[in-house]
Amino acid sequence: MSALPAIASEDLRSAMGCFATGVVVITATLPDGPVGMAVNSFVSVSLNPPLVLFCAGNTSTTWPAINAAGHFCANVLSADQEALARAFARKGDRFAGVTHTPGVTGAPVLEAVHAHLECKIVDTYDAGDHTVVIGRVVDLDTDQRAAPLLFYRSAYRLF
Repeated sequence: MSALPAIASEDLRSAMGCFATGVVVITATLPDGPVGMAVNSFVSVSLNPPLVLFCAGNTSTTWPAINAAGHFCANVLSADQEALARAFARKGDRFAGVTHTPGVTGAPVLEAVHAHLECKIVDTYDAGDHTVVIGRVVDLDTDQRAAPLLFYRSAYRLF
């Protein structure tokens, strides 16, 4: 069997940039306050039982806190929430000026999101430079009137 060819990171990033994704903010609550991070690797895994997954970078300083919480809320951002996506993609106090309410798990549900899915973490898997996180959905809600925020070719886009 011959060796597989090496794929350059920038080539993979460029190819995957051709796939439009939604933008999600993953939140959780710890005893010392809320934590959150922006992700665009979020998908449905199973309808029965209701499972979703997201991927967290291994260099993330937020992922260990979310993992320790044992739960998360996937906040699917609306088209007018690009500033919120940018706030949760950077370092610092990501919750400054962000309106949210605690969900059934205690995880922050961000105001005016397109949808939110609250989950209990049921499994994690090492996958290269990321961790795949599987969550069982325990509560959800949607705003069917809103349009989603998309990420395509390294930029935020509208539907």
